[in-house]
Amino acid sequence: MKIAVASNDFIKVAGHAGQARKWLVFEVPEGQTPVEVDRLELAPDQVFHHHKQGTNPLDGVSVLIAASAGEGFLRRMGKRGIEAVLTGEADARKAAADYLAGTLAPPRPPGVMGWICQLRDLFSKHR
Repeated sequence: MKIAVASNDFIKVAGHAGQARKWLVFEVPEGQTPVEVDRLELAPDQVFHHHKQGTNPLDGVSVLIAASAGEGFLRRMGKRGIEAVLTGEADARKAAADYLAGTLAPPRPPGVMGWICQLRDLFSKHR
């Protein structure tokens, strides 16, 4: 299983998964803890907010973790066979491990910017 975590600095979990360019990728050997196997920096046209069809460097992961994402993003990931999970956990490595343990912190309530993002998603052509 592979888990990708959105991260602006390859340390902390980043928000707005659809706009995230940097991703930590973990592989999980059966019964073990996640092991970092890659650090991806997506080209602007590969960012999910702009990516329409075709393959993506994150294809093949089972789970994407981020601090926030719009409903459109969550639906599109589901169509790609990828589970998108939101969390309030700040540490990217801990988020991957906690997901596996079933103890991942729930997402934080959206602040003002979260509400603005949700409003933008309502009118986005990327829904």
